[in-house]
Amino acid sequence: MPAAQNFPDPAIDVKPATGRQTAVLAGGCFWCTEAVFEIMEGVEDVVSGYAGGTKETARYDIVSTGRTGHAEAILITYDPAKTSYGQLLKIFFSVAHDPTTLNRQGPDTGPQYRSAIFYVDQEQKRVAEAYIRQLNEAGVFRSPIVTQVVPLDKFYTAEGYHQDYAGRNRSNPYIVHVSDPKVEKLKKMYPGCVRKRK
Repeated sequence: MPAAQNFPDPAIDVKPATGRQTAVLAGGCFWCTEAVFEIMEGVEDVVSGYAGGTKETARYDIVSTGRTGHAEAILITYDPAKTSYGQLLKIFFSVAHDPTTLNRQGPDTGPQYRSAIFYVDQEQKRVAEAYIRQLNEAGVFRSPIVTQVVPLDKFYTAEGYHQDYAGRNRSNPYIVHVSDPKVEKLKKMYPGCVRKRK
């Protein structure tokens, strides 16, 4: 993955807004993406869930078959006075996952682990598409970005045991070997983006 100094800020970002805003991102196992964004400055809440399929199939045991259309996703609520949609995307692409692997993240394979940005309005769509173009044109990654940019139909909250999974299961080998390195990567690459402990 590229080093922090090689990773550009988005040239185009969502215009500053007032009030809480949301973003829905999918980048492999939601335990990992949730853990990264939970410690980011300006992020107020992260919920693990499913996006891309129907209410009837928004269950972990069914989503895991890879046949529901759902991706494991996170719903981020953030304060636009402290961070921006573009900055969330920068962390998403540079830390939270590898956007160049199709239907796969590390040890996890299947369309439920695909890279996707579920935009909630046309402004988010414009910014996401522009940033992907910017990263591809700059040759930031060795391979093309395969991230889908698709409208959010509905976000379905995952089962309770998935919420804050990394925080509640510190000794789980998956968390230790897959999730924790991403959290450490955020702290190392972008220390200024990490929320100060109270």
